[in-house]
Amino acid sequence: MHVRFKALGVAAALGLAATPGLAQEKLKVGLLLTLSGPSAVLGQQARDGFQLAVKDLGGKLGGRDVEVIVVDDELKPDVAVTKVKGLIERDKVDFVVGPIFSNVAVAVHKPIVDSSTFYISTNAGPSNLAGKSCNPYFFATSYQNDQNHEVLGKVAQDRGYKKVYLLAPNYQAGKDALAGFKRHYKGEIVEESYVPLTNLDFQSELAKIASLKPDAIFTFMPGGMGVNLVKQYRAAGLAERIPFLSAFTVDESTLPGQQDAAIGMLGGSNWAPNLDTPENKKFVAGFEAAYNVVPASYAMHAYDAALMIDSALKATGGKTDNKDAVRAALKKADFKSLRGDFKIGANGFPIQDFYLVKAAKRPDGKFQTEIVEKVFDDYTDAYAKECAATI
Repeated sequence: MHVRFKALGVAAALGLAATPGLAQEKLKVGLLLTLSGPSAVLGQQARDGFQLAVKDLGGKLGGRDVEVIVVDDELKPDVAVTKVKGLIERDKVDFVVGPIFSNVAVAVHKPIVDSSTFYISTNAGPSNLAGKSCNPYFFATSYQNDQNHEVLGKVAQDRGYKKVYLLAPNYQAGKDALAGFKRHYKGEIVEESYVPLTNLDFQSELAKIASLKPDAIFTFMPGGMGVNLVKQYRAAGLAERIPFLSAFTVDESTLPGQQDAAIGMLGGSNWAPNLDTPENKKFVAGFEAAYNVVPASYAMHAYDAALMIDSALKATGGKTDNKDAVRAALKKADFKSLRGDFKIGANGFPIQDFYLVKAAKRPDGKFQTEIVEKVFDDYTDAYAKECAATI
């Protein structure tokens, strides 16, 4: 998939001649996202969030007309590398935004930063990119992978759960998820299970959980995997007996498929649709009006990425040729994030708040996560201290 979304400024739309000396080429942004397969909804949320922001900003970023080029990484690292090289070498994009999955994020990191192109992750936050492999050209508007999972580890510890069963996909983000949970949870891990990234049948894992009888389970299971796991967990009668804690497993991208099976399940997040900021209320209403679905964090992070680029280019007068000036402006992050508190840390990742959330059904019949309590305030990821680069 290679889709071009063109946002035209007023002058271009009206056919007005550009003022001599002021004309600038269109800014080009490449969106590299998973847009096919069981996890396509995640990429669609990010794509729609970014494009909504461009629309809300009048079709411009930093005063420049912008062309957004959308490509599907197909959740295949080798395909992603080919696609991103096309964005850089053929399309000559100024920014690469995305991807969703960490295996893709790591694969495309070198070709992007080696070309001195700015790379803004709207979801994936693998530990190495936050730590030893941090780079002055890499920023994130999301989080480091461990952090949402750390929320549940602290909650499990604070609630006195003595034994927990852990379950995740067998790739970097799955390993980061369980590492994050264990950072704050000090009880017994009765089982640590990894399943293939394409797994959709959890009967053997559910049988183990039923026999081991842990005080709770913790899982990271994104996209279609999360939809199936939640449905199968509820159908097996486990939801009433063993608390289900997760991150990215029950959220606005999966709830339309899980529906009532997920109600009451707890998660960790840096945001929820009911977060009470004026900017967030406007965003949620606008997103639902435009796409007729409740936005997930994937959409929020992508919207913020557009705001971040816009704020940086406003600071540079729309220019992208001075990379140091663009970097300094990106790091300043001079915009109002939809989530409220937000600043960029020394490794290019956000310093922000994190919450315990739960799945709920709204009066209009739609499903969303809602904030239960704040767990971490102005939280820096655990790997920032390993970053030696000057961001």
